Amino acid sequence: MSITTARRTRPAGAPRSPRAHWRHRLAERGVDQQLWLLAPAVLFVALLFLYPFFYGLGLSFQPNEGGPFSDYARFFGDAYQRDTMWITLRIALPAALLNVLASVPIAYRLRGRFRGKRLVTILLVVPITLGTVLTAQGLLNFLGPTGWFNRVLMSLHLTDEPVQLVHNYWGVFFSLIITGFPFAFLLVLSYLTGIDPTLERAAATLGAGWWQRFRTVTLPLLMPGLATTFCLTFVLAFSVFPSAVLVGNPAGETRVISIAAYQAAYEQYDYPYASAIAMIMGFIELVVISVVLLGRTRFYTGSTGGKG
Repeated sequence: MSITTARRTRPAGAPRSPRAHWRHRLAERGVDQQLWLLAPAVLFVALLFLYPFFYGLGLSFQPNEGGPFSDYARFFGDAYQRDTMWITLRIALPAALLNVLASVPIAYRLRGRFRGKRLVTILLVVPITLGTVLTAQGLLNFLGPTGWFNRVLMSLHLTDEPVQLVHNYWGVFFSLIITGFPFAFLLVLSYLTGIDPTLERAAATLGAGWWQRFRTVTLPLLMPGLATTFCLTFVLAFSVFPSAVLVGNPAGETRVISIAAYQAAYEQYDYPYASAIAMIMGFIELVVISVVLLGRTRFYTGSTGGKG
């Protein structure tokens, strides 16, 4: 036996070194050396997400004359500020729901193989590259009072005056549809392609039509993905800010809660109050997400039946 082998061989019953002892204890709890590779990601999340969140949370409770909850009471006591919650929900919920519902039939058709599939997919996700500002500029040019849409309507004598589709609720709604649909479509398409196609073929051999197969097989398996997609698109729509300013009416019907937080921080320089509004905004998102995820379990609680 070589000297190196003798050094590596520990006699039976000999005590482990403290380092080996702790390594063994961690391994019993599922913590090995590979798990430490997550340390950079955890540090990244802590620095960019957790620290700003807890800093803002503490700032929102900063003591002043009215106590730590005074900024929250100030927000809910002001009807002009309080209405921003309902305005934002009235815009974000329908936009997220429509994006998800519109994505399902399109993704269901595109999950198979056919000529031109890549081209159609590229055309559907192109709005991701446009950005919010460019999308708003396009809406102003196309749907504005002098845009081509109103010119066509007036040339066909369908209306005597331009239809107001920008600088109001509809301008922001259309902007959220254009920018949010590609994300919803890609997510739904990924979930659909993960469902084992043999399940539908088995239902077809039993005489089920395409609607029966979709309603009883595909849709229940897709429900967890639809719930997740709705949550992500809702958060994206609920945090709307540029669209509400560029193609909406930021002082009226599209004064969303993010505008209220921005005005408190950068116009009034009241950072504790702005942090309180941001915390309220996050709490509303958390409530909606919790309701959706809890409601998902009423439709399906099993696995998604994916390929792997």
